[in-house]
Amino acid sequence: MANQTTNPVTEEELETLRRLHAEGHGRNEIARRMNRGLRTISVHAARMNLSFDRTATEEATRARKADLEEKRTILADALVDDALRLSAQVWEPSVVYSFGGKENTYNERPVDEPPASDKRQLMTAATAAAAQSLRLVPPTDDGGAEQARSMVGQLMSGLADVYRGQRAQEAAGEGDGDAP
Repeated sequence: MANQTTNPVTEEELETLRRLHAEGHGRNEIARRMNRGLRTISVHAARMNLSFDRTATEEATRARKADLEEKRTILADALVDDALRLSAQVWEPSVVYSFGGKENTYNERPVDEPPASDKRQLMTAATAAAAQSLRLVPPTDDGGAEQARSMVGQLMSGLADVYRGQRAQEAAGEGDGDAP
Protein backbone atom coordinates (compact mmCIF):
# COMPACT_ATOMS: atom_id res chain seq x y z
CA MET A 1 0.00 0.00 0.00
CA ALA A 2 1.18 3.47 -0.83
CA ASN A 3 1.90 5.88 1.99
CA GLN A 4 0.32 9.39 1.90
CA THR A 5 3.58 11.00 2.99
CA THR A 6 5.70 9.38 0.34
CA ASN A 7 3.01 8.87 -2.28
CA PRO A 8 0.15 11.39 -2.05
CA VAL A 9 -3.08 10.84 -3.97
CA THR A 10 -2.86 12.45 -7.42
CA GLU A 11 -5.57 14.32 -9.34
CA GLU A 12 -5.67 11.38 -11.74
CA GLU A 13 -6.37 9.02 -8.85
CA LEU A 14 -9.10 11.32 -7.59
CA GLU A 15 -10.73 11.16 -11.03
CA THR A 16 -10.41 7.37 -10.95
CA LEU A 17 -12.03 7.38 -7.51
CA ARG A 18 -14.95 9.52 -8.84
CA ARG A 19 -15.38 7.26 -11.87
CA LEU A 20 -15.29 4.01 -9.92
CA HIS A 21 -17.72 5.45 -7.37
CA ALA A 22 -20.07 6.55 -10.17
CA GLU A 23 -19.92 3.02 -11.59
CA GLY A 24 -21.25 1.78 -8.25
CA HIS A 25 -18.13 0.15 -6.87
CA GLY A 26 -17.81 -0.06 -3.10
CA ARG A 27 -15.02 1.41 -1.03
CA ASN A 28 -13.18 -1.89 -0.60
CA GLU A 29 -13.26 -2.64 -4.32
CA ILE A 30 -12.02 0.88 -5.17
CA ALA A 31 -9.20 0.61 -2.63
CA ARG A 32 -8.18 -2.76 -4.09
CA ARG A 33 -8.25 -1.49 -7.68
CA MET A 34 -6.32 1.66 -6.85
CA ASN A 35 -3.90 -0.12 -4.52
CA ARG A 36 -4.73 2.33 -1.75
CA GLY A 37 -5.76 1.89 1.85
CA LEU A 38 -9.40 1.86 2.91
CA ARG A 39 -8.92 4.94 5.04
CA THR A 40 -7.34 6.83 2.15
CA ILE A 41 -10.33 6.08 -0.07
CA SER A 42 -12.78 6.97 2.70
CA VAL A 43 -11.08 10.29 3.48
CA HIS A 44 -10.88 11.42 -0.16
CA ALA A 45 -14.42 10.24 -0.94
CA ALA A 46 -15.71 12.25 2.04
CA ARG A 47 -13.80 15.33 0.82
CA MET A 48 -15.56 14.94 -2.55
CA ASN A 49 -18.94 14.44 -0.81
CA LEU A 50 -19.16 10.89 -2.11
CA SER A 51 -20.84 8.29 0.04
CA PHE A 52 -20.93 4.55 -0.36
CA ASP A 53 -24.06 2.40 -0.41
CA ARG A 54 -24.00 0.35 2.76
CA THR A 55 -26.97 -1.82 1.84
CA ALA A 56 -24.79 -4.83 1.02
CA THR A 57 -22.85 -4.37 4.27
CA GLU A 58 -26.06 -4.08 6.27
CA GLU A 59 -27.48 -7.19 4.61
CA ALA A 60 -24.25 -9.10 5.25
CA THR A 61 -24.31 -7.97 8.89
CA ARG A 62 -27.92 -9.12 9.28
CA ALA A 63 -27.05 -12.48 7.70
CA ARG A 64 -24.02 -12.87 9.98
CA LYS A 65 -26.12 -12.08 13.05
CA ALA A 66 -28.71 -14.65 11.95
CA ASP A 67 -25.94 -17.25 11.46
CA LEU A 68 -24.56 -16.52 14.94
CA GLU A 69 -28.01 -16.74 16.48
CA GLU A 70 -28.52 -20.13 14.83
CA LYS A 71 -25.16 -21.36 16.16
CA ARG A 72 -26.02 -20.11 19.67
CA THR A 73 -29.34 -21.93 19.45
CA ILE A 74 -27.60 -25.16 18.38
CA LEU A 75 -25.08 -24.82 21.21
CA ALA A 76 -27.84 -24.05 23.73
CA ASP A 77 -29.72 -27.14 22.55
CA ALA A 78 -26.58 -29.27 23.03
CA LEU A 79 -26.10 -27.81 26.53
CA VAL A 80 -29.66 -28.72 27.48
CA ASP A 81 -29.01 -32.27 26.23
CA ASP A 82 -25.82 -32.35 28.33
CA ALA A 83 -27.74 -31.16 31.39
CA LEU A 84 -30.33 -33.89 30.89
CA ARG A 85 -27.67 -36.61 30.51
CA LEU A 86 -25.80 -35.40 33.59
CA SER A 87 -28.90 -35.21 35.76
CA ALA A 88 -29.96 -38.71 34.63
CA GLN A 89 -26.59 -40.08 35.80
CA VAL A 90 -27.48 -39.07 39.36
CA TRP A 91 -29.83 -42.05 39.64
CA GLU A 92 -28.03 -44.59 37.42
CA PRO A 93 -25.81 -47.44 38.62
CA SER A 94 -22.21 -46.43 39.05
CA VAL A 95 -18.82 -47.75 40.04
CA VAL A 96 -16.91 -46.43 43.03
CA TYR A 97 -13.18 -46.97 43.14
CA SER A 98 -10.12 -46.20 45.19
CA PHE A 99 -6.38 -46.70 45.25
CA GLY A 100 -4.81 -47.72 48.49
CA GLY A 101 -2.68 -49.95 50.62
CA LYS A 102 1.03 -50.51 50.62
CA GLU A 103 0.97 -51.58 46.98
CA ASN A 104 -1.38 -48.73 45.99
CA THR A 105 -3.82 -51.26 44.56
CA TYR A 106 -6.92 -50.36 42.63
CA ASN A 107 -10.28 -51.48 44.01
CA GLU A 108 -13.75 -50.91 42.60
CA ARG A 109 -17.30 -52.00 43.23
CA PRO A 110 -20.62 -51.33 41.56
CA VAL A 111 -23.26 -49.32 43.41
CA ASP A 112 -26.94 -48.71 42.69
CA GLU A 113 -26.34 -44.97 42.30
CA PRO A 114 -23.37 -42.63 42.66
CA PRO A 115 -22.24 -41.47 46.11
CA ALA A 116 -23.70 -38.18 47.32
CA SER A 117 -20.53 -36.21 46.54
CA ASP A 118 -20.62 -37.46 42.93
CA LYS A 119 -24.33 -36.65 42.72
CA ARG A 120 -23.58 -33.13 43.85
CA GLN A 121 -20.88 -32.74 41.18
CA LEU A 122 -23.17 -34.13 38.48
CA MET A 123 -25.96 -31.74 39.45
CA THR A 124 -23.57 -28.80 39.63
CA ALA A 125 -22.41 -29.59 36.10
CA ALA A 126 -26.00 -30.08 34.90
CA THR A 127 -27.04 -26.77 36.46
CA ALA A 128 -24.11 -24.98 34.84
CA ALA A 129 -25.00 -26.44 31.42
CA ALA A 130 -28.65 -25.43 31.81
CA ALA A 131 -27.70 -21.92 32.96
CA GLN A 132 -25.34 -21.46 30.00
CA SER A 133 -28.07 -22.54 27.60
CA LEU A 134 -30.35 -19.89 29.08
CA ARG A 135 -27.64 -17.26 28.67
CA LEU A 136 -27.09 -18.20 25.03
CA VAL A 137 -30.79 -18.24 24.17
CA PRO A 138 -32.79 -16.44 26.83
CA PRO A 139 -36.49 -17.21 26.91
CA THR A 140 -38.56 -14.62 25.05
CA ASP A 141 -40.96 -14.42 27.98
CA ASP A 142 -40.78 -16.02 31.39
CA GLY A 143 -42.77 -18.98 30.02
CA GLY A 144 -42.03 -21.07 33.08
CA ALA A 145 -38.35 -20.16 33.37
CA GLU A 146 -38.81 -19.01 36.96
CA GLN A 147 -40.55 -22.27 37.76
CA ALA A 148 -37.69 -24.22 36.14
CA ARG A 149 -35.08 -22.27 38.12
CA SER A 150 -37.05 -22.97 41.29
CA MET A 151 -37.23 -26.67 40.44
CA VAL A 152 -33.46 -26.85 39.82
CA GLY A 153 -32.90 -25.03 43.11
CA GLN A 154 -35.14 -27.49 44.94
CA LEU A 155 -33.34 -30.41 43.31
CA MET A 156 -29.95 -29.03 44.38
CA SER A 157 -31.26 -28.47 47.90
CA GLY A 158 -32.58 -32.04 48.02
CA LEU A 159 -29.25 -33.42 46.85
CA ALA A 160 -27.47 -31.37 49.48
CA ASP A 161 -29.76 -32.93 52.11
CA VAL A 162 -28.96 -36.42 50.80
CA TYR A 163 -25.25 -35.61 50.88
CA ARG A 164 -25.42 -34.29 54.46
CA GLY A 165 -27.43 -37.36 55.52
CA GLN A 166 -24.89 -39.73 54.00
CA ARG A 167 -22.03 -37.88 55.68
CA ALA A 168 -23.86 -38.05 59.01
CA GLN A 169 -24.32 -41.82 58.59
CA GLU A 170 -20.64 -42.24 57.77
CA ALA A 171 -19.65 -40.19 60.80
CA ALA A 172 -21.88 -42.35 62.99
CA GLY A 173 -20.28 -45.47 61.55
CA GLU A 174 -23.57 -46.71 60.03
CA GLY A 175 -22.35 -46.81 56.42
CA ASP A 176 -19.21 -48.13 54.87
CA GLY A 177 -18.63 -44.94 52.82
CA ASP A 178 -17.62 -44.58 49.21
CA ALA A 179 -14.56 -46.82 49.34
CA PRO A 180 -14.89 -50.47 48.29
